[in-house]
Amino acid sequence: MESTILKTDLEDCSKYIQACKAEVAKRVIGQTDVIDGILTAFIAGGHVLLEGVPGLAKTLAVRTFAELSGLEFRRIQFTPDLLPADVTGTLIYEHNTGKFLIHKGPVFSNVLLADEINRAPAKVQSALLEAMAEQQVTIGEASYKLSEPFFVLATQNPIEQEGTYNLPEAELDRFLMKIIVPYPTPEEEVKIVRTDGAALTIPVRKIFSPAVLQKCREIIQAITIDDKLVNYIVSIVNATRPSAETHVGRNDISHYISFGASPRAGIALQRCAKVAALFAGRSFVLPEDIQSVCKPVLRHRIVLNYEASADSVTADDLIAKIIQFMPVP
Repeated sequence: MESTILKTDLEDCSKYIQACKAEVAKRVIGQTDVIDGILTAFIAGGHVLLEGVPGLAKTLAVRTFAELSGLEFRRIQFTPDLLPADVTGTLIYEHNTGKFLIHKGPVFSNVLLADEINRAPAKVQSALLEAMAEQQVTIGEASYKLSEPFFVLATQNPIEQEGTYNLPEAELDRFLMKIIVPYPTPEEEVKIVRTDGAALTIPVRKIFSPAVLQKCREIIQAITIDDKLVNYIVSIVNATRPSAETHVGRNDISHYISFGASPRAGIALQRCAKVAALFAGRSFVLPEDIQSVCKPVLRHRIVLNYEASADSVTADDLIAKIIQFMPVP
């Protein structure tokens, strides 16, 4: 049973979350799954990869979220000629003192928008990977801790692939979630057109402060998950690996997968499932919480082969099949 304190805290966090969604809705029309995903990752303490064609309010959603959280926001436009120093910063020689001073880059912020992240070369990706994985950057011979919280939201265009670089698998694995940004419905698009591009001028209230974030993260730690559900999570992750021995129709999907998800995926599934339970106002995780976050958590961690491409099979298709055949505890 829930304790009185936990129940009160759950209600408080639920109010903050609903208020946050209401403020974002003032500017961003539709895209509720995208906003829920960003909010889930922020509370869970992970980074987000947003994929969608230009003009779907990805940048607007990120800017709005940064404003209502009151956190420091920076944006980097990734290009092929970008250098690691443009992200992390560099050492500048000062003639008067004869010493090198540190000029910190935009990565020293709370919310970092990495726009068109797949346009930057490997050296830039490695610099960002250190920031995402270890929450620090190395400038010269010294390492410097980044601000807390530190939240990377990266975007990439799935259509125009000229002059782009595939993101390293190690970097993809550091993204807690990959969220697909869809086109709006005709009804939503009518409302978008009527705003005439003035959505960013609509004021939003600061709601999701660092103190509120810390409170929600403490609640997440208190949310319980049964051992059977932990085994369920491991079974789902294990089913994405071609060499795994399972009993959920592996012959239907194994020949499409080159590499499956790592153990980090199981940790991410559990963490995001707890946030889903928080959204529902519960102090415990249910199977549907796990199922609801499987696609955004796993889709970028499954490496498909050429046979999958030839048969037009996507990672989402395989995840749906795993969920369908995996026994639910």
